[in-house]
Amino acid sequence: MTWLTWRQFRTQAFVGLGALVAVALYMVVIGLQSRDRYDQLHAQCDGGGCSKILSSLTDDYGLAYDFAGYLLIAVPGIIGLFWGAPLITRELEAGTHRLVWNQSVTRTKWLAAKLGLVGLAGMAVTGLYSLLLTWSASKVDLVADNRFQPLVFAARNIAPIGYAAFAVVLGTMTGLFLRRTVPAMAVTLVIFAVLQIVVPFALRPNYASPVTAKVPVTAETIRNLSMIGHYGKIGGLTVGGGPWVVSTSALLNSEGKEVGHTEWYQNCVNKGLEEIPGCLAAGKLHVQVTEQPADRYWKFQWFETALFAGLAALLAGLCFWRIRGPVN
Repeated sequence: MTWLTWRQFRTQAFVGLGALVAVALYMVVIGLQSRDRYDQLHAQCDGGGCSKILSSLTDDYGLAYDFAGYLLIAVPGIIGLFWGAPLITRELEAGTHRLVWNQSVTRTKWLAAKLGLVGLAGMAVTGLYSLLLTWSASKVDLVADNRFQPLVFAARNIAPIGYAAFAVVLGTMTGLFLRRTVPAMAVTLVIFAVLQIVVPFALRPNYASPVTAKVPVTAETIRNLSMIGHYGKIGGLTVGGGPWVVSTSALLNSEGKEVGHTEWYQNCVNKGLEEIPGCLAAGKLHVQVTEQPADRYWKFQWFETALFAGLAALLAGLCFWRIRGPVN
């Protein structure tokens, strides 16, 4: 049964392998280049001036790695569309499933062989791509310090493997229930895309209860308020070594009250551009930050991988339940 499944699947497998080799070559080349550039920039650092010097590394390579990240996020969906959805529907539409079921192989073993081979292949391809991208982009990620950012989080380390397992079983399940390849592909694409949007913004922030931190406002923070981000940096000030900043409050005084409408604040704002930062910093203000600490990164990676693996197991159970019923 495994041999027959391989014979049917080998074309898709060779296409995936060829694409992986091409990606691997690109990742190795750009990874070596970014490492050399990082070493050159780091050699130019003088005391505490590294951050500004190294920031040019993200300018040079950030776009390339963003593109690679978007591609990696799409890979599990593509696998679900072109490997998972046709896995059973192709047999049902051609009627070849009847020949197999009239032999000694049971429906359950037939489905298990298909899901096992294709699912493991999809996880292997996605996992290798993720490993290559994680290695290649490691210096840029170190400088950017934004590994909780949705694109970076979903395209690094082990999380993509869970996405691939889920996508393959999702495609297979929709094919079993819809019994038509094109509709199954469409439904698979929609469900996978929706989850890729919902999970980072609705579920991931709640994997663990966030903690609060009080960040003092300095002249540097005020000058860089336009750079306030949600994935590690607040106005040039790193909070706890690169956490996920879920939310930030308005400027608060020592009593915890907002100062946005006070006479003192308005007087500061009305000063010259060069005087505003010093004036606000002199007021001993702070910002209340709600964050997911940096040391929770791997906990979140394992949790999300387990989440999608659990969904894959649930859908696989539906597949085995459905295959025992009438599917003609």
